[in-house]
Amino acid sequence: QVQVVESGGGRVSPGGSLTLSCVASGNIFNFYTMGWYRQAPGKQRELVAAITHIGLTNYADAVKGRFTLSRDDAKNTLHLQMNDLKAEDTAVYYCNLAGSTIIWGQGTQVTVSS
Repeated sequence: QVQVVESGGGRVSPGGSLTLSCVASGNIFNFYTMGWYRQAPGKQRELVAAITHIGLTNYADAVKGRFTLSRDDAKNTLHLQMNDLKAEDTAVYYCNLAGSTIIWGQGTQVTVSS
């Protein structure tokens, strides 16, 4: 059974940095993209950044230049380096694995507050 597990959330001051990690397990060979979504209170879940199986990346405009994806294929791990965090980045961040089915992690809270 395919699973993804997130880690790395927490509380940080504005301008600070955090790195989120997502580890995928199981048979993931039929999945094409892996990425991060976030959902703030009262808002819809939205794409943050994603990477395809051939390494093409897509970032939301709100995070371009501040967030960076990196992938460790040997460990089936996707990292999201988040720099210059803002209050509006506060949300639950979910790892997503997409292919013929879609797999979601349980989410990790990121809070940006002074």
